[in-house]
Amino acid sequence: MEERVTQIKQQLSAHNYKLTPQREATVRVLLENEEDHLSAEDVYLLVKEKAPEIGLATVYRTLELLSDLQIIHKLNFGDGVTRYEFRAEGAEHHHHHLICLNCGTVDEIMEDLLGPIEEQVEREYDFQIVDHRLTFHGICYRCKGKVTDPKKLVGSKVT
Repeated sequence: MEERVTQIKQQLSAHNYKLTPQREATVRVLLENEEDHLSAEDVYLLVKEKAPEIGLATVYRTLELLSDLQIIHKLNFGDGVTRYEFRAEGAEHHHHHLICLNCGTVDEIMEDLLGPIEEQVEREYDFQIVDHRLTFHGICYRCKGKVTDPKKLVGSKVT
């Protein structure tokens, strides 16, 4: 983790920003919970345990800065909540997500399965693709046997 914090400090410094104690606390919470796709409120509650003096606005500003510098990604899974995750180091594209409409679990697909489709779109539409995101909504393996009619869950809000 210390190596990642040092890298982020260097990325901030390259853009004339400092890794303040508040920013560092936010970064550490994100790193400690990388697999969880935390919302700003989730991050705030966890940071508050480490740095009780921190305010919600500071966490929001830090998340926005990290997003603007492409250190983290903003994610929206269609439920109206913005979540955050680190950009994969050296990755050309973002990974993809599987969202369970029953339990709300978010699983990740780490391989980029869209290379050939990207090439076709670029060729046929004369469109230069910079990035893409793919999200599948369905029923996860944990819920598969519990849901009788998955189509009824389409458009529902997972709680």
